[in-house]
Amino acid sequence: MGHKYLFTQVLLTEARALEEAAARIQETEIQKLVGIFELLAGTGGSLIISGVGKSGHIGTKIAATFSSLGLPSFFLHPTEAMHGDLGRVTKSDAIVLISKSGTTEELLSMLPYVQIPRERIIALVGKVDSPIGERAGVVLDASVTKEACINDLAPTTSTTLALAIGDAMAVLYENVLGVSREKFAVNHPAGLLGKSLSLTVGRLMISAHDCPVVGQTATLQEAILAMTKKPVGMCAIIDNDRLSGILVEGDIRRAFAKSPDAIKVPVREIMTATPTTLMTTTLAFDALKTMENTDRPLSVAPVVDEGVFRGVLRLHDLFKAGFNSSLTR
Repeated sequence: MGHKYLFTQVLLTEARALEEAAARIQETEIQKLVGIFELLAGTGGSLIISGVGKSGHIGTKIAATFSSLGLPSFFLHPTEAMHGDLGRVTKSDAIVLISKSGTTEELLSMLPYVQIPRERIIALVGKVDSPIGERAGVVLDASVTKEACINDLAPTTSTTLALAIGDAMAVLYENVLGVSREKFAVNHPAGLLGKSLSLTVGRLMISAHDCPVVGQTATLQEAILAMTKKPVGMCAIIDNDRLSGILVEGDIRRAFAKSPDAIKVPVREIMTATPTTLMTTTLAFDALKTMENTDRPLSVAPVVDEGVFRGVLRLHDLFKAGFNSSLTR
């Protein structure tokens, strides 16, 4: 058995387990989940996830996913629960019990003390007709034919499937409750995901006050002096506060290539009259896509609201905020 074959068989084995699980899912169980999510949203209850060993690690990730979508969720270790952490559980909560065998002793020992009604106990188990499955109001079949492990011992396929079912539950919640991009961003204010969904051009741009600005009748010499005093990569050409065009280094080079006396030429004759513009409300992530996906990528772009010049956004400012070119590809 070749190494590549072994490697790919693990992926294929786990992929088949996901497909088989999808075919087993019952509509009645999904509707029960929907009811639980709606109830939690209405009462402010939490979704608790519990499991032992590798199932516990999967549970921690599932809880984190739900929390990121706005549903209060936390992982509860059954042993710690019996030593005080049950105080975190209320009658308004729901709980997900993860167990491949459906017979995990720690979970069964904890259950009698969990003051959550049966209809809000969700069993994510590898054996539906098991003690844990029998105590749950919602049973999700996470059974697998075999683990991807050569000896069929180490949790591999089973944990992948449990994680995937957790993701499916989270996406179901997202759909039922209508979690918007903006709501999601609220829970990720510092990370790149949150910035992508909430950070606007207006917060990153250099304001008009700090940008070089000249009128249409100004000469190229006056524009260059303005750009020297306030070097932001471009000069805005303004007519009654409205943007008529911009002047960038490329325009200046082309002007001098045509005539050595270009220094005296009015900027309106050499400016770019129809530049790509952004608005202050444009998401920074969308601005990055705009600036990098044009025929000629832009290092700087004017910010305009209803024709009025508001400032300049530089590609450099997007990079400083944590964005990078790979996000637009």
